[in-house]
Amino acid sequence: MLDLSNFISFTNKIMKVLALFFLLIGCHLGILAQKTYSIAVLKENKALPFAVISIQEENKSYITDSLGKISITLKTGIYTLKIHSYDTKPFLFELNTAIVKNDEPLYFRLSPNDQLIEEVVVSGSLKEVDKLKSTVPVEIYNASFFKKNPTASVFEALQNINGVRPQVNCNICNTGDIHINGLEGPYTMILIDGMPIVSGLSSVYGLSGIPNSLIERMEIVRGPSSALYGSEAIGGIINIITKSVEKAPLFSVDAFTNSWLETSADISLKTKISKRISGLTGINAFHYDRPIDNNNDNFTDLTLQKRISLFQKLTIDRKSKKSFHIIGRYFYEDRWGGEMNWSPIFRGGDSVYGESIYTNRFELIGNYQLPLKENIHINASYTAHNQNSFYGTTSFMANQKIAFGQITWYKDIKRHAVVLGTSIRNTQYDDNTVATFSDDTLTAENQPSNVTLPGIFIQDDWTLNERHKLLIGLRYDYSTVHKSILTPRIGYKFNINKNHLIRFNSGTGYRVVSIFTEDHASLTGARKTEISEELRPEQSINVNLNYYGSIYFKNGNQFKIDLSPFYTHFSNKITPDYLSDPTKIIYRNVDGHAISKGVNLNLEFRTENLKLMVGGTYMDVFQIQNSIKTTQLLTEKISGTWSISYALKKLKLEIDYTGSLYGPMLLPTLGEQDPRPSVSPWWSLQNIQLTYKGLGIFEIYGGVKNLLNWVPGKKIPFLIARSHDPFNKLVNFDTDGNAQATSENPFALTFDPSYVYGPNQGIRFFLGVRFSLTKD
Repeated sequence: MLDLSNFISFTNKIMKVLALFFLLIGCHLGILAQKTYSIAVLKENKALPFAVISIQEENKSYITDSLGKISITLKTGIYTLKIHSYDTKPFLFELNTAIVKNDEPLYFRLSPNDQLIEEVVVSGSLKEVDKLKSTVPVEIYNASFFKKNPTASVFEALQNINGVRPQVNCNICNTGDIHINGLEGPYTMILIDGMPIVSGLSSVYGLSGIPNSLIERMEIVRGPSSALYGSEAIGGIINIITKSVEKAPLFSVDAFTNSWLETSADISLKTKISKRISGLTGINAFHYDRPIDNNNDNFTDLTLQKRISLFQKLTIDRKSKKSFHIIGRYFYEDRWGGEMNWSPIFRGGDSVYGESIYTNRFELIGNYQLPLKENIHINASYTAHNQNSFYGTTSFMANQKIAFGQITWYKDIKRHAVVLGTSIRNTQYDDNTVATFSDDTLTAENQPSNVTLPGIFIQDDWTLNERHKLLIGLRYDYSTVHKSILTPRIGYKFNINKNHLIRFNSGTGYRVVSIFTEDHASLTGARKTEISEELRPEQSINVNLNYYGSIYFKNGNQFKIDLSPFYTHFSNKITPDYLSDPTKIIYRNVDGHAISKGVNLNLEFRTENLKLMVGGTYMDVFQIQNSIKTTQLLTEKISGTWSISYALKKLKLEIDYTGSLYGPMLLPTLGEQDPRPSVSPWWSLQNIQLTYKGLGIFEIYGGVKNLLNWVPGKKIPFLIARSHDPFNKLVNFDTDGNAQATSENPFALTFDPSYVYGPNQGIRFFLGVRFSLTKD
């Protein structure tokens, strides 16, 4: 008879043994079903450390080591691997473990991400070099940076670059210039593709005519650049590099408008003109024709503008593969500002005040590489600028033609990268002011109508060893007016390690001042312009120190720091004096010296979805005359900028938050009785933008500008002095020409629109669309 209890006990033992057996078999099979893959990630055939490998099916990410390698164990299956880093294009790879063997390493080569800041610069040495290898510190901002806060011109776009400030100089016509580290616009050389295009007469209104659609990237060099670019590059250079025909889309459109009805449209078209000639055509149009007076002074808050810019770039494909480019651009603008009831019939009259400017401008730029074994380039440019303008009853009619030619030889000799060149520049200028007037002919004592400036320069970037580089440069120019001009330059770079370096640069500058072409204040308002002496050319010595470092985190994030103290000493500096006599603007050389010193700090942090850029500048700009220190007008001691961008990839949405902050600055008041504050308050411009990229080749963007609704003068009685009497018909003057206090004019003021330090536009909304058609 079967003992049931013994049978159950025996059965349980058998089941436990079988369970243990199948468990061991299952574990063994599971181990056999796993594979370990060795992966190596490269960027342009170099190991890419800290690259991120994301596996979507497992929701896991792995980080390569300092040699760009990693081992990953996977079960049998099909996986989608996404390999990427902060500065490369993402690469997708489908890994089927049943097919792909694991006995050999998997190599993935990633391409640089062109949408990020380029690492190649040209402005420091006139040729392309790796940014980290450049002895001269160069800041780079590409087209995507300017899309974070869309604007209708380069002038406005520079608002978000640390230490660079677009300064509005007139409440009526909104003329402006670009300040770098507190130095005014004329100290900054504006280049287009390395050619000195924006200078002299065009420095006032020419910047508004450069559309953002032309920009491939913008390079900024702070401090001395005279050895390569000429004696006027004292404060630094801004090199606007236009889009290459090869990289441009076949057809693109970028158009936006805002709640003030400012409307801008950019259109570009790439064409194949012949077998060897390719062209890029660009059209930019801007229209604003709606007078607005929110501050109730009977003057337009924003200048009305109608402008069009036509751009044509040709690239000739030569058998020698040498470069050959030709660029042409035409720009026309009609702008006016003034009393709300002004119209063209009042132009030049004294019944209704208006400032009306017609600008016609033509530019031609060429680059040709000689068909020789040596690397020799010929660069040439020609510009013709005509300004027809009235500032109330004051007419300003001016013509300027500039022809420029340069031959540059690039020669690498062992550890020496030598640049040798010669250039010639001819400037023909004529206007209807005293600047070009004499009894018998149109020749100016302070600015001749025809000035030729030939020059020769050499620069050697000497690699002493892997960690040390020395740069020595020298330029000699001969002016038909001021004779010999010598501008030396020296630079040094020390690599602490591969991610951290220190640069030192020093050089001299030499600049001839052109008052009526550079300083709009000499024309507008009721102040009289007085040149109290024969003006001597300004001279300067500049010293700039730079620390640049990058920190890479194991999760693929990156942190950058860029720190630059600077110091510039001027002799013979020419500064307009608004304070000695409220009825005049007095120009004279400082009997002493002037100083511009401070420090720039830029910080940048990047993750896969987030990019944060924060910058701050402290500076002290002053002059010392008769042992008395005077701070420069319209120059803030502290400023800052920021840009925060976050990508919501699942929603195909990007958010950009940008802003700038400025500290107090001295303002040009009209004497002690003027009730307006002599110092500005802290002020900030902030913007937010949303961009939707879920419509294929279309992008839709929109947002808010000036979120805080900041405008100058909210708590002061007026911005424009005597805006109700712009021709001073009700002002009583004494025998010396000074305004007298009366019941109608209790503060003894005259009409003056120069009290301005920021834009008059408050909060506004904008909406735009981008369309880009590229090759398959």
